[in-house]
Amino acid sequence: MQTISRLDDLREAVSALKSGGKTLALVPTMGALHPGHMALVREARARADRVAVSIFVNPRQFSPAEDLATYPRPIEADRALLEAEGADLLWLPTAQEMYPAGYATTVSVAGLDAVLCGAARPGHFDGVATVVAKLFNQVRPDLALFGEKDWQQLTILRRMARDLDLTHPHADMILGVPTIREPDGLAMSSRNQYLSPEERTQAAALNRAMRAAAARIAACEPVAAVLADLKTEVLTAGFHAVDYGDLRDAETLEDMAVVDGRSARLLVAAHIGKARLIDNVAVDLWTIS
Repeated sequence: MQTISRLDDLREAVSALKSGGKTLALVPTMGALHPGHMALVREARARADRVAVSIFVNPRQFSPAEDLATYPRPIEADRALLEAEGADLLWLPTAQEMYPAGYATTVSVAGLDAVLCGAARPGHFDGVATVVAKLFNQVRPDLALFGEKDWQQLTILRRMARDLDLTHPHADMILGVPTIREPDGLAMSSRNQYLSPEERTQAAALNRAMRAAAARIAACEPVAAVLADLKTEVLTAGFHAVDYGDLRDAETLEDMAVVDGRSARLLVAAHIGKARLIDNVAVDLWTIS
């Protein structure tokens, strides 16, 4: 596996990887890799001839009050995991390489970024969209893989790719991969490292409460009452704040008061200890996944 930190070297390496008409998949990450990331790499290997992984802790998606300085950066451990999983290239740029002096451009996806995590973290998704647009231009992938755990991020990036003509109208280059979970249901996340043993045990209640709420909504119980109960249950389990617990249209992120013929998603963000955890599950009248 090649490890590259300079853009000129990256362009040369990408050209070599794509020579002969070979396809290239990109898995963008911020490092601190876990089995959820490895599932993305395995899926990428199944769908493309070559796999590139980026590790970049993007300062533009952190607010001054967030954990940029303390965000875990176990680069050597991450490199070993990627090597073992068969990645072909690790793109490991510095902040200076990604945002050189004089950098002044931001990519924004209006509307989709104003709700859910966007309401609690102003500017966050501008930072995400900007860095992913740059990664697409740098790596020139045929497809890119993202976890479904951050459903809002996935939705925003799909819209960005369509709006900027980065993808064919009938062949989405962005593939969502189902959330990888711990045996007790907790969604795998780099921020799970912040949990104490007691908090880690309590955190498993989040997904249990969400699945119970999803089943109630699918059984046509009133959505507002179910969501109120969901928030109470999460707080009772040991979380100290709930940023949101919403039922949203899976594509437009429009708030939904009832489950109708549209694909729906139940999304939650809650704080426990030093960690802000997010999760989501699909909800409809026929299936719960």
